[in-house]
Amino acid sequence: MGELLVALQDIVEQTVSGLGYDLVEIERSPGGLLRVTIDLPWVQPAEGTAASEQFVNVEDCEKVNRQLQFALEVDGIEYKRLEISSPGIDRPLRHAPDFERFVGHVVDLTLKAPIGAAASGSVNANRKKFRGTLERVVADDGAVGWQIVWSDAPEVKPGQRVSKKRVAPPLQAMGFVLDELREARLAPIVSFKGRGAAGGSGDDAE
Repeated sequence: MGELLVALQDIVEQTVSGLGYDLVEIERSPGGLLRVTIDLPWVQPAEGTAASEQFVNVEDCEKVNRQLQFALEVDGIEYKRLEISSPGIDRPLRHAPDFERFVGHVVDLTLKAPIGAAASGSVNANRKKFRGTLERVVADDGAVGWQIVWSDAPEVKPGQRVSKKRVAPPLQAMGFVLDELREARLAPIVSFKGRGAAGGSGDDAE
């Protein structure tokens, strides 16, 4: 079974990248549904220029669907239904370029092991899950690292008044390396000013 999953991963990755797209995620359901999420490759903008986001459309999904059906048939991979889609607002972050691309966004991180001795302040040493703003950190030796920054202030509900006298909890930060992560995703926050409105169009092809 493990060899089959590895073969499936390789076939899908090679097919998707061969067509010029990035493989975001593969999901295989017990009912035979094979869902493949793709995205357009991200090109880091030149310094001083704004990032220009482009999104996967129906034609992209159909192109990958046709080619992937052929590749899976040739290699004898069984499935009942193939679905190609664009990333949703809870897009997973898998590789370093994903983290570069989404610096400044709110992300949900799950660590492989509890934070343990690295815990500070009010952070529980057994904590594995965090939500915060992703930041890029450059060390004195030029090495690139990552951290998330958050506040444990309770969420303010719509229409709720916040006392001006209330002191906001201090911001907290946690540095991490990608190998420490079990999972990382964009936080599914809908924003009509940015990603939530434009990203994850939900286009798909079956």
